Amino acid sequence: MRADPATLEIQLGHRFTDRKILSRALIHSSHAHEVRGAPDEPLHDNEQMEFLGDSILGFLVAEALVRRFPAYREGELSQRKAHLVSAAHLYGVARTLDLGAYLELGRSEEMSGGRAKKTLLVDALEALIAAMYLDGGMEPVRRFVAEHILDAPFDGDQAQDTDIQPAIRNFKSALQELAQSRQLPQPRYSIIRERGPEHSKTFTVEVRVGADWSAQAEGRTKKIAAQRAARGVYERMRGPEAGP
Repeated sequence: MRADPATLEIQLGHRFTDRKILSRALIHSSHAHEVRGAPDEPLHDNEQMEFLGDSILGFLVAEALVRRFPAYREGELSQRKAHLVSAAHLYGVARTLDLGAYLELGRSEEMSGGRAKKTLLVDALEALIAAMYLDGGMEPVRRFVAEHILDAPFDGDQAQDTDIQPAIRNFKSALQELAQSRQLPQPRYSIIRERGPEHSKTFTVEVRVGADWSAQAEGRTKKIAAQRAARGVYERMRGPEAGP
């Protein structure tokens, strides 16, 4: 039985004003073909929304990376972006949301295990991103991307690149220890900006280690934003371009 999309809204952190937009994002072409009244009628599936969502996701990831890593060169940014928008990473996001349970599939797709197919789930995730944008503008999508795509580790990522997701729970502590081991100044954190209403603020925190290492990150709380910023500097300091 298909899961109630209202539960998905809770996970997305966005309550849709126009529920038809959410419904459209969850309709696979196999279902749309089955319910179409005549061959010349347009298909009401999620493929156009997938196209839009792919572009929105690429922009938001690029925007976030530029803000978080002001010292990165284009090649470094491109490499990190390629990972974050890859099918392997997005498949992990979709599975974490249990996105397959909410999809409307045709009978043949349902019988062939469509709710677990990587391509189908990645496409639906991109369609959901477009749906949130069409219903609520860029801010809810920006929050979703920051929380679910930019920072959360997934099994699919581990298989692709074990260096990207170190097994660390507290990146502020890890960064402090790394700075000490390299005889660098202690990390310094500052709040760059706050935006949004009081009940749903988004904070941007910057961390600096000496003159050479810095990163910015967003979060629903100052603590989360600081952890994400610390992670950015930690990963870069431990990366191959950092040297010993």
